[in-house]
Amino acid sequence: MSENIITSLIPHRPPFLWVDKILEESKDFIVAEKKIPENLDIFDGHYPGRPLMPGVLLCEAIFQTGALLISSVLEKSEDMGADKIPVLTKIIGARFKRQVHPGETVRMSVKLTETIASVCFFKGTAYVNGKMAVKTEFSCALVTP
Repeated sequence: MSENIITSLIPHRPPFLWVDKILEESKDFIVAEKKIPENLDIFDGHYPGRPLMPGVLLCEAIFQTGALLISSVLEKSEDMGADKIPVLTKIIGARFKRQVHPGETVRMSVKLTETIASVCFFKGTAYVNGKMAVKTEFSCALVTP
């Protein structure tokens, strides 16, 4: 899926777009990828000489993947309000299991576990080379921009 399709579903844009492509999608599950560029400015200041991807940005990639899932569902469903966007409302813990370095590709998988009114609950995981890097749960509220 191209960046144009991704940016049509969520309001994020470079340099703060942390999803390159969607690999798999169903009504309650999505898998996406992001190749971490080696020349990001953040690496000049985040562990200089031994660059390390900030955990908060890995979580953001998971959150954006969840936003893509729910936005795609909204786009296909008029009764849910296709004019709404998902906004992060809660992070229910994050566990960091593995470091992520420049040049690696991160694969994010997100499952929609529950929807109550206009709030969606998710479980998300990021993997590098088949190994878990981050695991988190979060929620988004659907709001009118």
